[in-house]
Amino acid sequence: MSNAPPDRTVIQPNGRPRPLSPHLQTWRWHITMTASILFRFTIGAISVGALIGVAWLAAVAFGPEAYATSLALAGSPFGLFIGFGLTVVLFSLLLNGGRHLINDTGRGLTLRSADLLSSIAVYAPVPLAAAFFALLFLSGRISL
Repeated sequence: MSNAPPDRTVIQPNGRPRPLSPHLQTWRWHITMTASILFRFTIGAISVGALIGVAWLAAVAFGPEAYATSLALAGSPFGLFIGFGLTVVLFSLLLNGGRHLINDTGRGLTLRSADLLSSIAVYAPVPLAAAFFALLFLSGRISL
């Protein structure tokens, strides 16, 4: 039995050998990977939020009864849950966007700073949304 590593090349359609791309089994999971995946998820989730906003505008256009129904739905526990989720998505989008903006200037690219910015973008949205909703409840803007 040989201890040589397995052949890590593949023959391309043009007949030339090329190395295989690294796989997740090769790479150690990193917080920047999590931040990147969450950023892509938030883009999809904010699109759903935009559809909810369009539905709200449609309720406004359809008259007072439709608007009252949309407000009742938004004020229900289910509506507040969706609102909290969209608030988390909004904070995540803002923090990840800020991380990308800093990286686009050529800053924050060292391992330590990239880890810090990614950690903030991954872990801060839920506490920020919870604090925001706590302020809304304490100010009486929303209630159950």
